[in-house]
Amino acid sequence: MDQTKYNDFTQTICRWYKNHGRDLPWRRTRDPYCIWISEIMLQQTQVETVRPYYERFIAAFPDVEALSNASQDQVYKLWEGLGYYRRASHLMEAAKTVMSRYGGRFPQNYEDILSLKGIGAYTASAIASIAFHIPKGVIDGNTLRIISRVLNCQENIGKDATKKLYQKIMDTWIAFGDPSDFNQGMMDLGAMICTPKNPSCHQCPVKDFCQAFAQGTQKLLPVNIKNKNKEDIYLITGILKYKDRYFLIKNQEGLLADLYGFVQYEVESPLSFEEEFYRTYHTGVRLLEYEKEFRHIFSHRVWHMSVYDGELENGDDARIREHLYTWDQLMALPIPTAHKKILEAVCSREQEKSPRNT
Repeated sequence: MDQTKYNDFTQTICRWYKNHGRDLPWRRTRDPYCIWISEIMLQQTQVETVRPYYERFIAAFPDVEALSNASQDQVYKLWEGLGYYRRASHLMEAAKTVMSRYGGRFPQNYEDILSLKGIGAYTASAIASIAFHIPKGVIDGNTLRIISRVLNCQENIGKDATKKLYQKIMDTWIAFGDPSDFNQGMMDLGAMICTPKNPSCHQCPVKDFCQAFAQGTQKLLPVNIKNKNKEDIYLITGILKYKDRYFLIKNQEGLLADLYGFVQYEVESPLSFEEEFYRTYHTGVRLLEYEKEFRHIFSHRVWHMSVYDGELENGDDARIREHLYTWDQLMALPIPTAHKKILEAVCSREQEKSPRNT
């Protein structure tokens, strides 16, 4: 494209966005804090899933100061079900940085925004352009796809070199219009019209600029070749009780750090589970009954959890007592999605046993 076409393309996107952009709660504000929260939640999560989480989160923590003073359990409980809890941990750390380094005022330039914990190039570009009208283009799946089709480019978007090239293209295009409207327009165009499969080309506002549409190659693009193998992990997971209390642990590190869950080990038999539990907690446990297998898919691994009911021999030891929770206490804890599936099954079973249902 020459500069005249750059200008026409960008202005067309901006006009289309003003008339057809999605009405989302975080778009009704220019507050960089609210935009930041929404962008972090939207990472690897669908828009309609995020909407109620965002509204509850902003109601509970309306500004950076409120978030910086929140407890981890409070934040994680509101995050429950969104997954990728490290995002929430980074939010809390970044909020403290904004308070200590910037006096509670969200930084207003791209480099300072990018320096905050958990904020990458995409999120920094989104906040900078939407809140402060800084002409920095966003690069995500939507914009990569649109650029590939508009330019009929066969480069593999799975490669970092292609993303760097497309970043330069976005930064060139965005300079010809309103940065906020252009970035959000590109995101909406990718979500609503220039979709991965069966794009609605005849409804597209920029079809006259699209070389792939002109050549009939839009359904072949973008080229996105990735080498990803998911690791299968097989676990025995114990729903362990002592009287009316459930045994849960707070994960200290790894994938589910700082979340509460059932005890599970990568072992081959119930007996091995009992032995491993005794080595860890110096209290006996007996697995009583197999429930079923639950499966949970992460980005790079799959958990296969064979779930058993069990009982503790002793709940009076201090090392055990600190992990015991009533049902009401348990429900107030931040639980990872992988174990919430198990909890829901336990809840259904307990309701069936309730006197009301007999």
